[in-house]
Amino acid sequence: MELSCDEWTSTSGYKKWGAYLRSELDLVINKKKVYRLCQELGILKEQRRGKPNYPRHVARKRPIHAPNQLWQMDIKYGTIEKSGRFFFICNVIDVYDRTIVGYYRGPQCRWHEIQQMLVKAFLIRGIHRSVDTYEEKLIIRTDNGPQFVSNKCGAFMQRHRIYHERIPPKTPNMNAYVESFHSQLQLECFNNRVFTFFDEAYLEVDEYYEFYNARRPHGSLKYMTPAAFHEASTKGQLVPEEIRV
Repeated sequence: MELSCDEWTSTSGYKKWGAYLRSELDLVINKKKVYRLCQELGILKEQRRGKPNYPRHVARKRPIHAPNQLWQMDIKYGTIEKSGRFFFICNVIDVYDRTIVGYYRGPQCRWHEIQQMLVKAFLIRGIHRSVDTYEEKLIIRTDNGPQFVSNKCGAFMQRHRIYHERIPPKTPNMNAYVESFHSQLQLECFNNRVFTFFDEAYLEVDEYYEFYNARRPHGSLKYMTPAAFHEASTKGQLVPEEIRV
């Protein structure tokens, strides 16, 4: 039994369409172009979504009164001048003391790179030495990007006893601290420099992070730097203040 053209159209995905166009019509076309064409023609087959293996925790407002209680994580990108190429930056900020506790920069941003960055941040902040109970464990808040909804991410968070929560769609205000940092990074670093190659961009980014954490005073931190505020907070030199976020 042979399928009609209409039946084949309704049951085939864009990858099969790509193979068909290349073999039958001898077209030179990649899968991204085929995907866009199928989308424009309204014949894009709906993708089957697998059931996630890990529960989804929706972000909610909560009181924060010390470092290492809530971290926010998000991804931004920068461009290489006149090349059409760009690089990714994944940042993690401690909501209480505004320290960038970890960051990754590179030509791609997969969960593999992000988890390596997080492990280093855990070690630097002594997360697993200070967290003993479920109620006290670190919360990491993200959006719903593909890196953060993957089963690999869920497995990592579960293995390290991290409570991972994701903001609802179209609610960037729930990730306001890392979004604010991205605005500062754009204004104080990206807008003032032209990157002509990757290593140059990475060097400038590294220098900015050192400046931000250790030398840039913060109005919301009593005009202390994030590093100084964190140290004073952990040593009990400051009266704890509650932040609801």
